[in-house]
Amino acid sequence: MTETAQKHRNPIARTLMGVLIFQLGIGGLLILGDMQGLRLPNFGPDAPRLTEPVRPGDQRRTFRPDRDRPTTQPARDPGELPNRLVLTQTDGTTYRLEGGISDGDADRLAALIRQSDPRPDTLILQSPGGSVADALALGRIIRSEGIATQMLSGEFCYSACPYLLAAGTTRTIADAASVGVHQHYFGENTFLPAAFAVEDIQRGQAEVMTYLDEMGIDTLVMQHAMSTPPDQIYVLLPDELEAYGFTQSPE
Repeated sequence: MTETAQKHRNPIARTLMGVLIFQLGIGGLLILGDMQGLRLPNFGPDAPRLTEPVRPGDQRRTFRPDRDRPTTQPARDPGELPNRLVLTQTDGTTYRLEGGISDGDADRLAALIRQSDPRPDTLILQSPGGSVADALALGRIIRSEGIATQMLSGEFCYSACPYLLAAGTTRTIADAASVGVHQHYFGENTFLPAAFAVEDIQRGQAEVMTYLDEMGIDTLVMQHAMSTPPDQIYVLLPDELEAYGFTQSPE
């Protein structure tokens, strides 16, 4: 292995080790919670609401996908976003892709993108997130089709949505756009699922990290996701988006 390849893999190896240790702790809490009828606790203090300004070191906010929105004024008020992704043409080959990411959206949107005339070359994203599996599958389609992704000032991309953002052949993110990550739900606590929860978490996180590496994103961004409970969101600041590769074109 070359020295360059070794340097590239060392951060990934450290991240995987940290995630593994974290997952083992989560697994113990899940099993303990099932045995005692408890819910998995949040980590750290309660976060303020998304209407509160985000500052360095103060980036966690409470998050309810159906109602919480960032405080900045959007470039275009989307109103109530649909539960499923909607593709609409805005200007020439620029399209909007917005709404929740639902089961089956990857296949449905793949067909819509390929049937569009003209074919999209840029997707403007706005979504509170949703199905991780569909976000990863659709993201690979976006990359294979050579489509760029974009975030406008005041608009948001949370939870599974950053995986779509990462897929862009180039990624343009306005400074006042809001991009956020957190842990993903892995089902309800019942005894038998909890016994296998660690395996499910490991598999899911491995898929996400493999995907991010494919897209040219530093997998260390997962340290923020894994330490932020599902009912909160960690808002990435512009310098973090640059450091993790979201605002850099893939090589």
